[in-house]
Amino acid sequence: MPNLVLYRKYRPQSFKDVVGQEHVVRTITNAIAAEEFAHAYLFTGPRGTGKTTLARLIGKSLNCENRKKGEYEPCGKCVSCKEIAAGASIDIIEIDAASNRGIDEIRELKEGIRFAPTRSKYKVYIVDEVHMLTKEAFNAL
Repeated sequence: MPNLVLYRKYRPQSFKDVVGQEHVVRTITNAIAAEEFAHAYLFTGPRGTGKTTLARLIGKSLNCENRKKGEYEPCGKCVSCKEIAAGASIDIIEIDAASNRGIDEIRELKEGIRFAPTRSKYKVYIVDEVHMLTKEAFNAL
């Protein structure tokens, strides 16, 4: 196994494993179970509070092939869950806005949004560190 930073190696793989964000988890899981989730969520807060983890769990849950109607927890066993856990899903796109902060990167992202998911039910974009975007890039987003 390649060396991973601790927060990636021990990142929760299900909503029940998330600690300290019960109110956020309840809101998200209720929306997923009711199949009334929003097209976008904005997570804010200090470093290490689970913002990216929750975003990845939303993508994993929405794309889980074995999740039944009225449930929210991803199975962790289907191909989609395994790909997302390994960071290999082509339909869960995580962008580090601290490194890709210009308008050209946002234009490229917008071009990709036009296409339907390749393998999963939903295409999920996670824009991490969005506050690092340039003013022009943020306006384009």
